[in-house]
Amino acid sequence: MAAGMLRRGLPRVKGGESWPPAAPAPGASVAGSPSAADVAESTGPSRADAVHSGANAGAGSRAGAPSAPEIAERTASERVDAVQSTETGALVTRDDVAGASGAGAALRRGLPRVKGGEPWPPAGAGAPSARDVAERGDAAAEAPNARDVAERTASERVDAVQSMETGALGMQAEAPGASRTGTTLRRGLPRVKGGEAWPPAGIGVPNARDVAERTASERVDAVQSTETGALETHSGARAAVRPDVSTPLPFRRTVWQGRAPRHGDAEPPASALRPTWPQAIAGLLGAAALGILAGAAVAFVRALLSLPFMQDFLAAFPGEYEPAIAVEPGFAPWVGWQHFFNMFLLVLIIRSGLRVRTEKRPTAFWAPRGNSKGKISLTLWFHQVLDLLWLINGVTFVVLIFVTGHWVRIVPTSWEVLPNALSAALQYVSFDWPHENGWNNYNSLQQLAYFITVFIAAPLAAVTGFRMSGLWPKSAERLSKVYPVEWARALHFPVMLYFVAFIVVHVALVMLTGFLRNLNHMYASQDAVTWTGFWVFVASLVVVVAGWIAARAPVLAPIARMFGNVSSR
Repeated sequence: MAAGMLRRGLPRVKGGESWPPAAPAPGASVAGSPSAADVAESTGPSRADAVHSGANAGAGSRAGAPSAPEIAERTASERVDAVQSTETGALVTRDDVAGASGAGAALRRGLPRVKGGEPWPPAGAGAPSARDVAERGDAAAEAPNARDVAERTASERVDAVQSMETGALGMQAEAPGASRTGTTLRRGLPRVKGGEAWPPAGIGVPNARDVAERTASERVDAVQSTETGALETHSGARAAVRPDVSTPLPFRRTVWQGRAPRHGDAEPPASALRPTWPQAIAGLLGAAALGILAGAAVAFVRALLSLPFMQDFLAAFPGEYEPAIAVEPGFAPWVGWQHFFNMFLLVLIIRSGLRVRTEKRPTAFWAPRGNSKGKISLTLWFHQVLDLLWLINGVTFVVLIFVTGHWVRIVPTSWEVLPNALSAALQYVSFDWPHENGWNNYNSLQQLAYFITVFIAAPLAAVTGFRMSGLWPKSAERLSKVYPVEWARALHFPVMLYFVAFIVVHVALVMLTGFLRNLNHMYASQDAVTWTGFWVFVASLVVVVAGWIAARAPVLAPIARMFGNVSSR
């Protein structure tokens, strides 16, 4: 019975004929491919060869297959062996078809097995033909059938697999160009940065003959030792580049909690508030030293003023001079109101300015509507608003004193102001107060102090504050180079310290040189020693303290929302 004709498909090589080759005649069997009858007549080991050489003949395959009861009686391992033998037969059948011409067909050579080597398989190597396979009587007789494979134990099958693997390695070692002393591994990239190539030089794999002679336990020990060595080499390479962490790195603190931290305690530890005994003793000694120096200065000045030439100096320059322009005595009510507003705003400006310098993590932020990039802290916004109100109050005061002529009180009109200011200062230090006549005319030291405060310190505070604020035009690069922001920061804080010193000295002199009369001048607009000005002064202090307490985020936020957007971030 002739086998069926195979359908021809695409060529195996570019430009070649269709595969498989054309049959010589209808009904003729392909050379080397047994017919179904031949397969059916084969017995025992011959059927195994028929399965290997004629997988496409369906009848022949069924003739050599076991029956259903026999399959049911097979164990799982037996069925696996049967499947493996069937797959092996299919592979042999494909090779036989490829070599159907009667002589072994040359195998197609592919990529080399090693870089720079020859294509694999070697030239001249080919698959055995179907005739050669059919004529293998001795090999077929020695090959075990399916029943023998089924009767093998698991250990026997494992040994068989190991022997086949060893044989394959031996065949590879016997291939042309193979090394009999072991193949040196190709070195690649280093395992660590800056290290040597991996694996180390000289490491190679043993040849197939050495592997075949090893027992299973020896091979396991060799694998374990190889893995352990690789791990030790890798660990040594990592240890070589690992930094020394026994000594901690130097640390310099650059961030503190501040007055309004988001996390943690805002107050410093209690131990930081309590001075140590050496610090307390040093503080007491410093205060005692200042007291001694002050007493020595008072004694020295009093002794100096008792000299005849200093007596003549005091007679020539008593501490004040008559103004060149006559001015009406007394103070108008607007002067008292201006004085109160100035005190109220200046205290809150100093408070908010100090908080801006010490606040590390603001609790709230303000941004103008439609300009989120102009976001600033709520404390800074409050400080700038107070500055603006203070400037408006100051400009109003300057305008009124020039309109009413009271500018003569605080603006020097003669060079006599300098020696008279020195005379007044010496009299203050000696505790022999100069004659007070503030209702009509300030002494020269007061006049210079008021002039510096109104016309020098206040403009400096405004100019430096404007340079540091967001109102400064960022596009004015040339102007920014002429007036750097560093200069503004260097002047703004000392100006604030001057205002603090002025307030302290001013309040002290008001109390020491006629407290009730001076309060009446400032708050009651009368030249009398009564309690009216005192109670007005107390009421003004209550307003200042209330403003100090209310200057917090919960109170300021609703007011700030009227002029922009307030957020916590």
